[in-house]
Amino acid sequence: MSEQKRMSLGAKIGIGVGVLVALGVIGAIAGEGAGEGDDSTESKPTASEQPKEPAAKSEKPADEKPSDASATSAAAEKKAPADEFKAFIKENGTPQQQEAAQHITRVQGADDQNDVLDSAEIHTDYTGGMTGPHSGDGKLLASAFADWRDSKNGLVTVYDSSGEILSNGKF
Repeated sequence: MSEQKRMSLGAKIGIGVGVLVALGVIGAIAGEGAGEGDDSTESKPTASEQPKEPAAKSEKPADEKPSDASATSAAAEKKAPADEFKAFIKENGTPQQQEAAQHITRVQGADDQNDVLDSAEIHTDYTGGMTGPHSGDGKLLASAFADWRDSKNGLVTVYDSSGEILSNGKF
């Protein structure tokens, strides 16, 4: 029986030593990682040693600064989906669709398509919602949108000026 106690005690000692060695290895690895972080801050170039290239890219000579024309074109790009849609209707739409297109104020989601669950919105200055007098105009716009954009699983919703749904349709 005393031999069984020694083996049991030896096993306990062996496990304890193994745990201490494992903790020592983990501590050494963690210490090296922290040491590298400290060394990396010391080896980083100072502000005077920083490469000038990124700063040079941000600093433009006076003659290369964006002009008002490019700022205007950037603003026009933000309105692009509505303008593109109106231009498409003007060129390809029926007279009724062309009339309805004059009431478009904003188009969202026309460019963000993945054919999984595409959703687009057409905002108008119409009033009355789905039961109002312009629900047919909303249907005309949804139909024109389906001619303009194509998706395997798209839904376009046309809204009036107060955010109520005028119509919707697949595209």
